[in-house]
Amino acid sequence: MRRKIVAGNWKMNMTPSQAVALIEELKPLVVSEDVDVVFCVPAIDIIPAVQAAKGTNICIGAENMYFEEKGAYTGEIAPDMLTDAGVTHVVIGHSERREYFAETDETVNKKVLKAFEHGLTPIICCGESLTQREQGITIDWIRQQIKIAFLNVTAEQAAKAVIAYEPIWAIGTGKVATTEQAQEVCAAIRQCISELYGTDTAAAIRIQYGGSVSASSAPELFAQPDIDGGLVGGASLKKDFGAIVNYK
Repeated sequence: MRRKIVAGNWKMNMTPSQAVALIEELKPLVVSEDVDVVFCVPAIDIIPAVQAAKGTNICIGAENMYFEEKGAYTGEIAPDMLTDAGVTHVVIGHSERREYFAETDETVNKKVLKAFEHGLTPIICCGESLTQREQGITIDWIRQQIKIAFLNVTAEQAAKAVIAYEPIWAIGTGKVATTEQAQEVCAAIRQCISELYGTDTAAAIRIQYGGSVSASSAPELFAQPDIDGGLVGGASLKKDFGAIVNYK
């Protein structure tokens, strides 16, 4: 039985003091013995967030990471900077990183490999645009993203990864993916992992859904056989996040 994982992606929100205040507010609301809880916060919030979450069930994740150890990469953050600060997870290849900052499948792969090298759990994002869905190439597109992201990743590493399926067309657009659509793609992702690594690895890997998850949609989504939690955007900045974590 895979353990659920619910991660909040704060995006470019919350100053350090606001981050601490939000964690203090959410602490009692996200207590769960059955769900892993991760707050993926802006880089400047990481250290105060780690301190605020100390002694709780909340893990702190980063929203991005570079694939080099150190050097002349102004503005980037190295993996050991994250681990030294207490980060345990890192979001890689989010659709916004791909759209606005030229993230590619190849750079996603480099970051995934570097994350594993440093003991970080990558939350690997994949997803299709509205045009791709309307053209009927969703599954082919997602399989390509997964295959490149996991290039040279071992089966042991893959089993510890988290994949987040985020239909780009259902994020902040007013359009909503049905539970059946979400399950269909998550099942296809698990099948792809099975083809790459075998059934044991496919059974172990956790797959999140990340298309405007809410307190009302979480119970039905998380009940699906191939959906193991959510990557939550706007709702992770509100009390509603507690209801999503405690969805049962």
